[in-house]
Amino acid sequence: MLIFYKLFTVLYSFGIKLIAPWNPKAKKWLGGRKDIFNKMQQAFAHNTKPVVWMHCASLGEFEQGRPVLEKIKAQYPNVGILLTFFSPSGYEIRKDYSGADWIFYLPIDNRANAEKLLAITKPQLVLWVKYEYWYYYLTAIKKQNIPLLLISGIYRKGQPFFKWYGGMHRKMLNCFTHLFVQNNASKELLEKISLTNSVTIGGDTRFDRVIEIAEGFKPIDVVAHFCYNHKVIVAGSTWDEDEKEMDHYANTHPEIRFVIAPHEIDEEHLQSIEKLFKNTIRFSELKKSIDEGIIADSQIASNVLIIDNIGMLSKLYHYATVTFIGGGFGEDGVHNVLEAAVYGKPVVYGPVYDKYIEAVELEDCGGGISVGNALELEATFNELLNDAESFESSAFAAKNYVYTHKGATDKIMNHIQEKRLLTN
Repeated sequence: MLIFYKLFTVLYSFGIKLIAPWNPKAKKWLGGRKDIFNKMQQAFAHNTKPVVWMHCASLGEFEQGRPVLEKIKAQYPNVGILLTFFSPSGYEIRKDYSGADWIFYLPIDNRANAEKLLAITKPQLVLWVKYEYWYYYLTAIKKQNIPLLLISGIYRKGQPFFKWYGGMHRKMLNCFTHLFVQNNASKELLEKISLTNSVTIGGDTRFDRVIEIAEGFKPIDVVAHFCYNHKVIVAGSTWDEDEKEMDHYANTHPEIRFVIAPHEIDEEHLQSIEKLFKNTIRFSELKKSIDEGIIADSQIASNVLIIDNIGMLSKLYHYATVTFIGGGFGEDGVHNVLEAAVYGKPVVYGPVYDKYIEAVELEDCGGGISVGNALELEATFNELLNDAESFESSAFAAKNYVYTHKGATDKIMNHIQEKRLLTN
């Protein structure tokens, strides 16, 4: 199995080099790793701090691990934080994150790279967020007896860990000194492969993160101007498939304000949204008009605001009457429903959500509503916007669901303290 893994990593790197000339993400993935060990060597040359290394696949995993990272920094101010990403969509957005001392792409996984990274950074504690299992990094960490924790892991019986051919994957799991998993089903699966004492049901740290964001909310003046006493539907992380399900409703209900924050904000996608929806204005355009005093609240003729930047989505849901989360009409499934639910807003999404436990549980408790097509979507919007009882019931259930699941971060921090993982 290991030989196939080696072949995969080689072919993956080769494929990235092949498509980099015309693929922006591949180009960033490749460019970000150029001469990376020399950059690391220079960054760590005079470091005297104990190092905590957190690895995240991408932006979503970073937000999941962030509450733990920031609590470590608060409780152990003498440590240095190393943050690595595999994906450009994580690194490029958080490369200037002030909570970490060093931020890098993770070099491609092989024995030499793993040994070199550990030799340069010398971490005292390693945190892996949710998933992404790199064989050589994990086995090198274990070989050096460095404490390695998994944060908010979640497992399904169809994964290789639980198959007859999953020996290599099980070996990677055994590299962790402790695994904090989201639910009992995950714990039971791990017990079947003899992982017992090193597993704790810790919950999902994303609940702590979205609560922190909501309780620290700061207004976005441009969005507040746009919403101005209207009923508002905020659609977050949308793809083409999601937008095509919504366009008819938005075009036939000019009295309702729509805020659309697409998952991808390349010019081609933004223009496709403008073609679907009749009366649109981009965030950047509206901001300029307001700043220059050209337009006032009551004068905004557009009923669809297109967010053409990254980073404000979690705050946008504050302005919603009803929220819609994208991804559920595509193959990969719905995006983060918790960012909307925490504000006590009904959460609507497409039919592909069964792999996301929080979306399943949110629907079960009444805070989330799954729809299968545009007709169901429109009927749901109408009910939530016009039936106060339905709205209030769903809104209460959504917020209550989030707040009853907080506390995962504290469980991890208690383990770090009890095991003295950051005490000399």
